[in-house]
Amino acid sequence: MAYGKTFPLWRDAAGQNWPAYVDHEFVRGLKDGSLSREAFLHYLVQDYVFLIHFSRAWALAITKADTPEEMRLCAGTVNALINEEIALHIKTCAEAGISEEDLFEAEERPENLAYTRYVLDAGHSGDFLDLLAALAPCVLGYGEIGATLIADHACDYAEWIGTYGSDEYQGVCNEVAALIDAAVERRLGTNPTESPRWAALCKRFDMATKLEVGFWDMGLRP
Repeated sequence: MAYGKTFPLWRDAAGQNWPAYVDHEFVRGLKDGSLSREAFLHYLVQDYVFLIHFSRAWALAITKADTPEEMRLCAGTVNALINEEIALHIKTCAEAGISEEDLFEAEERPENLAYTRYVLDAGHSGDFLDLLAALAPCVLGYGEIGATLIADHACDYAEWIGTYGSDEYQGVCNEVAALIDAAVERRLGTNPTESPRWAALCKRFDMATKLEVGFWDMGLRP
């Protein structure tokens, strides 16, 4: 998936960490239905906790933004996370007897804590671009996974795959990619790879990608 101009460059800079994330054993289990229900529910519980913190990170992005348009796009992403994406987790877990209160009170696994606090720290200690580079692997990586799996998958996890492969979520990915492209050009100019900041932003993206791999690893260990 292209998703704008900046994302493909960051993805390439992540090297083998990117395929380790988007073609992880967990992802392959979603595709062919071999992932155990226990592992999937365990992942959903942890991902609910993750999305709570991820929403806070996108809310932080509003305070780091320079323009009303950047603020609007970040606010829209917060809304999509809180009112739409999390709904899938609540619905699926409720069918398994896990209430939203149980989800909110779930103990956060160390891999989850490491990832979410890394992203929040990127926003608190850095600027808007630091935060976007740390946020991008999740939003756009799930879009890439969803778009790939929706064309070829078993039926077991069709609802999860359909959520991230849907036109609606792909639209969110394209909006986020456009936000990143515009923010990069606004702050680094039309040749961002020549900026002294470029290498550090690539490292931000790469570290968040590594933490995504760790999150999938955790998902396989209920």
